[in-house]
Amino acid sequence: MTGRAGYDAHADWYDAYVTGDARRHTARTTAALCATVGPGAGVCLDVGCGTGVHAAGLRSIGWDVVGVDLSFGQLQHARRRLPVAVADAGQLPVLTSSVDVVVATLIHTDVPDWAATVREVARVLRPGGRFVSVGVHPCFVGPFAEVVDGQVRIHPGYDDTDLTFEGPGLGSGIRPRVGVRHVSLAALVNAVLQAGLTLSRLEEPADGPTPDLLVLDAAAPLRAG
Repeated sequence: MTGRAGYDAHADWYDAYVTGDARRHTARTTAALCATVGPGAGVCLDVGCGTGVHAAGLRSIGWDVVGVDLSFGQLQHARRRLPVAVADAGQLPVLTSSVDVVVATLIHTDVPDWAATVREVARVLRPGGRFVSVGVHPCFVGPFAEVVDGQVRIHPGYDDTDLTFEGPGLGSGIRPRVGVRHVSLAALVNAVLQAGLTLSRLEEPADGPTPDLLVLDAAAPLRAG
């Protein structure tokens, strides 16, 4: 399960939020995603596509984007922006070694098993295909990380991986509504390495004194011979 079915009751609010009050963060996230993926042609699978707000950026640089998500409510909005299908991130209905690029945007704190999601990503990527993840920075954003006067104040709870709906760092956006699962920096990166992907780059975009996003760029191995 991707966990995003919890978004069904909030899908209309969320689409208005990411294109309204949170549009600056949406634009920054999309820009980081597109800058990392870069221009290209071929199939790009958007895993956990949500309402599809990031797909337009990828399509503008040449990619044929298809989105999958578990939330029917989210997909009602996403289908206006890209072709979509209902799917679990841990069991993708996609042929092995068939996709040029897979992207995952702001989903690692939603899925119940990040490592299983990345293993599925590795399975569907063609040899040499790329995986790009853009998510909240695990060290500075989470239920334990409270922002006070523009500074991040760290509280206990970095190692807590249970789904939670409360904490000093949750703010007033989507997280108190659907909850969050914290994934540590080590767990985030190790899942990629353990899936057999080659990590080529990490970026830490910041919108203040500390990074709020972590961008991960990895590739599937080429076939021998």
